This record gives sequence, structure tokens and C-alpha cells, in this order.
Amino acid sequence: MSTVKRLWILGTGRFGILIVLLVVATAAVSLVWTPFDPAAVDARARWLDPSWPHVLGTDNTGRDIASLLMAGARTTVIVAVGAGVVASVLGIALACLGALTTRWVRESVAVLVDILVAFPVLLIAMMISAVWGGSLAVVIWAVGIGFGVNVARVTRPELRRVLHSDFVLAGRANGLSTWQNLTRHLLPNVAPVFIVQLSWGMAVAVLAEAGLSYLGFGAPVTQPSWGVLLSDLQAYIAVHPLTVVWPGLAITLTVLGLNLLGDALREAADPTLSARTPAVRTPVTGVVA
Repeated sequence: MSTVKRLWILGTGRFGILIVLLVVATAAVSLVWTPFDPAAVDARARWLDPSWPHVLGTDNTGRDIASLLMAGARTTVIVAVGAGVVASVLGIALACLGALTTRWVRESVAVLVDILVAFPVLLIAMMISAVWGGSLAVVIWAVGIGFGVNVARVTRPELRRVLHSDFVLAGRANGLSTWQNLTRHLLPNVAPVFIVQLSWGMAVAVLAEAGLSYLGFGAPVTQPSWGVLLSDLQAYIAVHPLTVVWPGLAITLTVLGLNLLGDALREAADPTLSARTPAVRTPVTGVVA
């Protein structure tokens, strides 16, 4: 059974796949169509309740909330993918340096990773944003660097463990170079752990973008973002609480879907977990005299 089929069989995998596909499809559709212009202001349509054609209502300036959420999905996808790429490259590079090099390099990388892990991702992002200004590029690099260190911290010991396996030693004996051993044996065997860390990193990126945008350090106010929308509407939560629910629900479901998808991917890709099957009990059909 392929990994994709095993992933779909798992309930968490199905939920994660559907949520991620929904967000990506919404972002793609918003490039060519939204019910209304997300930036269009209509003072006569302020605070409309959910109804046709404003299916999720409008905000304090008359903007259509559904259109803002669709446009904000683009920002979410860009940040999640961008931070995931940065975290992957940095995490794998640090993990390889900390596992495959000489002793003094390994120990130096381990100390560096331990120091960087002590700084929360959001704090790093806020520090970088305060210096270079708030933008999506800053959020992507800050979250990617911050979580790339976490990826390296978890992946490095797994690489060290696989490095001493019999099949790696056999590859060396057959003349495989370090790069060939890395691509053929080491990275595929640590892929389940790496995938889970990457999914968590993308979920953290979504939360970080929303949180930084809410605080004014993330996406500029002119760019549609779930965090910016949440920041704009939270002042009216006592009067129009339903309007705050929609961006908060979008962020929650996206983060939950990424986390569950990562757990399901780990279980589907790890042979020791996917091979587990429930014990089959033989029914008792009679009593032997």
C-alpha cells in the first residue's frame, strides 16, 4: 500500500489534506476572483449581518469579509511555504554539519543550535521586524530561521543514529561517497521525523504571521491578511462578535490541519508505525466437550 493511500485511510490525514487543499484552492481562486473587491469601501454597507450577497457580513468600513478571507489565504500560503523552504534548507544544513563532520565542528554546531533554540520564534521575528520593518519577507525569514534551528535540533540525533546503521556501513564498504550515503540512506530514513517538524514549522509560520500582523509587525495594512483583519475587528468584538469569529476560525482550522497532516504523514511514512494492525480475534463458535 502506498504512502498516499495509507495517509488517506487515517482520519487525521483526510482532515489535514482537506483543510490544506481548501486553503490552497481558496488562495488560488482569489487570484482571479473574489465576490467583491477586498479593498473596496462602502459606507452604506457597514456591519451587515451574514446574508446574500455578503455571506459572512461586512466590517466597519463596508468591506466584504468573505472576500478579505479569500485574499488573506494568499498571504497565509505564501508565508507557510516560504518559511517551510527556509526552515528545510537551514535545518538540513545544520543537521548535516552537526552529524557528518569532524568532532569540533559537530560540537560547535550543537552549541550554536542550543543557543538559538533558547530564543522563541515570535521573539526573533519581532526583533528582526523592529530593525528592518514589517513585511512578509521578514516574517518568512524570521520564522524560517527560528524553526529551522528546531528542525536541526531534532534531525541531528536521528542522522547520527542512522549513520551507525549496518546498511550505511555497507554502503561505505561498497564505495559510496558521503553525499551518496546522505541522499540514498540517511535523509530517507529521517524523513518521517523531518516531515513532522516541517508541518509544525508551517503551522507556526501561520500563527506567527497572524500574530505579527495583529501586533503591527507583519503584513502591511494594505495587504489582506487574517491577522490584520483580526486586529481591525477586535476593537468591535463586544458589539459585533461574529465578525471576529471568521478570521479566528480560519487561522485555527489551518493550523490544526497542518499539525494533523504532519502527524498522519509521519505515521504513513514510518514502516514501524504503518505496519501496525489491530489483533484479529477468532470468535468462539462452540465448546469442545
